[in-house]
Formats: sequence, C-alpha cells, structure tokens
Amino acid sequence: MDKNVDHLDREILKALQLDASLSQRDLAEQVGLSQNACWRRLKALNEKGILKGSTARIARQKLGLDLVVFVMLRTRHHSADWLMQFRRHVLTIPEVVDFHRIGGDYDYQLKVVTEDMARYDQVYQRLIAGVELDSVTSYFAMETIAEARPLPL
Repeated sequence: MDKNVDHLDREILKALQLDASLSQRDLAEQVGLSQNACWRRLKALNEKGILKGSTARIARQKLGLDLVVFVMLRTRHHSADWLMQFRRHVLTIPEVVDFHRIGGDYDYQLKVVTEDMARYDQVYQRLIAGVELDSVTSYFAMETIAEARPLPL
C-alpha cells in the first residue's frame, strides 16, 4: 500500500467502499476528522489516483440480470498487435464486466453478466467473431454468495 496512505486515509476508503454516497460531513464525522481535513484527504486521494470516481452498486437481479458466466479463454496468439485487437474487441461487449489476463491453464478470464442463456449465446457469438481464439470454456454461476466485496484495507 502507498506509504503516504495512513490509518485515517484507510478509514475514509473503507467507509466510501461501503457507501460512496456519504456526505462529506457524515464521512468526516464517521472517521473522526473535521470537514476541512476530510476534504483535503479526499482531494489528495483523488490526486494520487487512489480514488477513481464513485459508482453505484446495483442489485443486478432486480433488473433481470440473473446469469453470471465466467469465461476462460486460451489463445495461440501473443503478439502485441493481436493483444491490442483482442482487448479493444472485448471492451466493446458491455456484458463483460470484468476482464483479466491470467496465469495458468488459460490466458484470460471474463466475467459476463446477462439476462439469460439466449443472451449469453449472443455475447459468445460476438466474442468469437471478433478474434481468433484457441478455446473458450464457460462456467455458469449457480449462486452468488458474495459479489463486489470491499477491498481489504
């Protein structure tokens, strides 16, 4: 962790991970700072790139986004040009909510969130149409036990 991030900064980050909609006054009160001191710390955390905007966590099931698929990809291609094309292609697919290059038996892991199997098949068809892949293996989540948990600060 950044040496310039102290205990109070970590407390601010923990509080914001749980509820980024806290007012600055409530956040300052929760972490035991004055509003001005809290504002200065928030500004510094933003300037360091530690805070990267704020987003809302959405109950995906309430919007009918019931299917979560972990897609494992293997490729024979590892050139810089192929990689750039592949990244651009995957990032055009909005249902891909997480995208990682990984070590082990596979090269990439995607997390896809969509309504149902028919919609996932459309995502799959779009994925394989854009670039040459060696193998695509899909794992379907049966139950979500924990999702988007706060970082361990």
